[in-house]
Amino acid sequence: MQDRARIEEQDRLAALDRYDILDTPQEEAFDRITRLTRRIFDMPMSTITLIDGHRQWFKSRSGVEACETPKGPSLCDLARREARALVIPDTWADDRFAQNPFVVGSPNIRFYAGVPLRTPDGHSIGTLCAMDTRPRPFPETAVESLADLSHIVMSELALRRVAMTDGLTGALSRRAFREECGRTLALALRHRHALSCIMLDLDHFKAINDRHGHPVGDRVLAAVAEACRSELRASDAFGRMGGEEFAVLLPYTDLDAAMTVAGKLRAAVARLRIPAPLGVLSLSASFGVAALEASVGHLDGLLENADAALYAAKAEGRDRCAAWQPAPAPEQPMRRRVLKAGQISFNGGRSVLDCTVRSLSETEAGLRIDSTAGVPETFKLAIGADRFSRLCRVVQKSEGRLDVVFV
Repeated sequence: MQDRARIEEQDRLAALDRYDILDTPQEEAFDRITRLTRRIFDMPMSTITLIDGHRQWFKSRSGVEACETPKGPSLCDLARREARALVIPDTWADDRFAQNPFVVGSPNIRFYAGVPLRTPDGHSIGTLCAMDTRPRPFPETAVESLADLSHIVMSELALRRVAMTDGLTGALSRRAFREECGRTLALALRHRHALSCIMLDLDHFKAINDRHGHPVGDRVLAAVAEACRSELRASDAFGRMGGEEFAVLLPYTDLDAAMTVAGKLRAAVARLRIPAPLGVLSLSASFGVAALEASVGHLDGLLENADAALYAAKAEGRDRCAAWQPAPAPEQPMRRRVLKAGQISFNGGRSVLDCTVRSLSETEAGLRIDSTAGVPETFKLAIGADRFSRLCRVVQKSEGRLDVVFV
């Protein structure tokens, strides 16, 4: 029975991964649905929730501050397991939820209604939910309406899979960028020509949104995208990978030349001045650069190297460009991109944390976790679906990320 549950969970995560939706920017098509959900049912809160191995992440949220929370106490994780809907008229009166941290603490949920977001092949990848801070009834007709809205969410997810551009910035969507990069990488490997990638992230963008509001933040993102495009060639691919994170693929460009391009992009961002009600905004961004080399034979490896260089640039003080350099250690098998549920255990198995395995090879793994605080340098990693259990040592730690080698 446990084996079947593990296999089903891995199949569910694989279905979620095919949508390539996790950690993508807010999109009006989905925000419209949560706003509509609130209005139809007169609720203060609504989310479109997607659930991976360790968290619930909100593709859209209306009336909710957090963009993600741990999976463990999530009401949405229970709702997505239901055949049709989970309705809790009063959480205080239900022994299952009376002490739930999201009930006794923020956002103080007293009423909850959630319906599964189900893929065409039957996998439940999350929920559309409506929440209130006071108890209330929810008739059968309301459940049917919420279920109809959930089908609209899935239709939008299907449309998003074929969308080519990000509506706000005009950059390639993440999926379109990856597809373009896949074609360009194949040509570079076949004809042995240079290829480089730049990852860039706006510095302190959350503070801009918090102080000036999201409309100003949207103008900032659009201006940054335009400034970057003005410095790039027509043959370069430019995509939006996350909220304030962009990527550039540079064909026929080695590492030194790519660092020069990154410097031009950094200067273009620094020249921007964005008018705002509270004053004119100046901006900066951090850049990570990586070049295709013998140890990298696939797109995810190239993107991971550029991403690691980006984290180094931020760690060194931001507003700078950093190049990824291969470690002098012997070449290791390349990690493949995965989405698997895992568990970290330490203290003799008394401490257990959920994690999501995002990359994996025979000797190492890349993990995502709610918080790295308190995680020791060595621990045991288990991947139930693969009957996998190995002792690990941390080689790199950053906010919400762990890179480990197996020992």
